Amino acid sequence: MRRTLPLLVTATLLFAACGGSDDNASDTSSNETASTEEPSDTSESATDTSDTGTSDTVAPPPTNPNKPEVEVPDEIPTELQVTVIEEGTGPAAEAGDTVIVDYVGVRTRDGVEFDNSYDRFEPFPVVLGQGGVIAGWDEGLVGVQAGARVRLDIPSDLAYGAEARGEIIGENEALTFLIDVRAVIQPPDPADAPTEAGVPASEGATETTFVDIVEGDGPELLAGQTGVINYVLFRGDNLVVLENGWEADPVSVPTAEGGFPGFVKGLPGMKVGGRRAIIVPPEDAFGPEGNPQLGLPAGSDMIIVVDLLGVYGEPEG
Repeated sequence: MRRTLPLLVTATLLFAACGGSDDNASDTSSNETASTEEPSDTSESATDTSDTGTSDTVAPPPTNPNKPEVEVPDEIPTELQVTVIEEGTGPAAEAGDTVIVDYVGVRTRDGVEFDNSYDRFEPFPVVLGQGGVIAGWDEGLVGVQAGARVRLDIPSDLAYGAEARGEIIGENEALTFLIDVRAVIQPPDPADAPTEAGVPASEGATETTFVDIVEGDGPELLAGQTGVINYVLFRGDNLVVLENGWEADPVSVPTAEGGFPGFVKGLPGMKVGGRRAIIVPPEDAFGPEGNPQLGLPAGSDMIIVVDLLGVYGEPEG
């Protein structure tokens, strides 16, 4: 099934980014250095204009003042070393869980940085146990909890082995990562997906409102933060299911200004573990024409039933 809601959120954010003056806001792609794909070479200068025929310099991308320094071990690791610097809370990550992290990666032998997520201002999701990241991550992140800060000192055989990656990661290179765990998300059980029970029908709504079906008892999502959710889309007048997001992985949705209005207005104040029905009028969703392909007629309200699984990011203000 095509995932309409993430596409809608993305389109809204792209529209906002294109309409603004900050060129950096539109580049939110993850470099995914710890993945099994080859990382991009970060050694080239951002101000190199030798091929442009002009003396104008290109402004370097912004750096994140919250990016931590990485302390490397005294000796090159020969086996995986996991050091918990700050304890977390909540469920411990297991294989199959999605762990959302910020990280800084350096070469262990001298501390030279090759990648980080902080300067992209976008955490990186990892599904444990699927081989999508280096083995040192797949093994070292098992057991972490939301809010934890851990250091992974990874021997070369659990990193990239004998294969060099770019100019910084050489052959048989041990790597060190400092990782902040933003959220630990367990895979959804489709049997737990919400039905129309407790969902209020809606026609002719003039503003986005919400009804809490289940009160959560975890961290509260504040305006400006990002929520990790499962969702079901309902047609407002007859509560027919338009899309069941539980049939795929959870999605991260921002609530910062410029995001999808239904979430910006309807998610803040919700707590992890809760289920909320957000009633969204056409002007805060697809517009007055609705979405006939999805089964939402023109002028119809849309109801998004959201389960909040995790929270990360800085609140507004």
